[in-house]
Amino acid sequence: MRTRTTQLDLHRKVVAITGGARGIGLATANAFAQRGALVAIGDLDAAGARLAAERIGRGATGLALDVTDRASFESFLNELEHRLGPLHVMVNNAGIQHVGPFEDENNVSTDIQVAVNLGGVLNGTQLALARMRPRGRGHIVNVASIAGKIASPGGATYSATKHAVVGLSESLRGELRGSGIAISIVMPAIIATEMAEGLGSARGVRPVKPTVVGDAIARAVLRGRDADVYVPRHAGVITTAMAVIPRRRRDALQRLMRADTVLLDIDQSARAIYNTRVRAQDKLSRSGPNSAVPPP
Repeated sequence: MRTRTTQLDLHRKVVAITGGARGIGLATANAFAQRGALVAIGDLDAAGARLAAERIGRGATGLALDVTDRASFESFLNELEHRLGPLHVMVNNAGIQHVGPFEDENNVSTDIQVAVNLGGVLNGTQLALARMRPRGRGHIVNVASIAGKIASPGGATYSATKHAVVGLSESLRGELRGSGIAISIVMPAIIATEMAEGLGSARGVRPVKPTVVGDAIARAVLRGRDADVYVPRHAGVITTAMAVIPRRRRDALQRLMRADTVLLDIDQSARAIYNTRVRAQDKLSRSGPNSAVPPP
């Protein structure tokens, strides 16, 4: 007889989401709030985080957060627990992407991607574990990317950081076995957000709405166990197949699908808004997350 999978109840559970003022983070915040969770949005754009929380309602709160600054992250978690209660779910979502040939990438672009995409996840994961371990329960969701499994030319540093997030999460699963704390890895393909503006296109690949990612994350947490979350789902099948076929055939397939030019065939004018906001937030992170950020 088949045993039914018991799902967790998210009602009044406290969920922290980094980079939650827009895109996947905002969609994830909405998905959890709709399921009864108390959501805390952290973002370098403090005003944007507060506005997002107001629009979500349902007890959501928006706070300033610089994921690269451990003290800022500690303060964020302390404040949300003071307002909402003990942390149940940590969603490490904040991330940035620079695209183009690696040899043309300046050191500032390299450093900020490593600091946010990897350093932010390291900070968030370790600080969340310090709260979850004594309670013997919790769920950490690390948002990586399909680039953490399949690398594409033009995204070397970005892919490196996302591979690192996958490796970190896999390692932690072994360390946390039996602890009551689950680790989920989210690997979206191309998502219809600001980050995807101006990118090239691969044959047969269409951008997915961020709401699809948010719902997938919430469903994974509801299941209450470690999960690999591919969005769209068939991306997982493609990733598995690409990992086992010979390299020559894999490279040929990528060329056939034009997947090898997605991060090289760039319309920089279409990415102007995203690039401007990233530069502004980079400057902000150097001065502190409580300063004003120009709207996108």
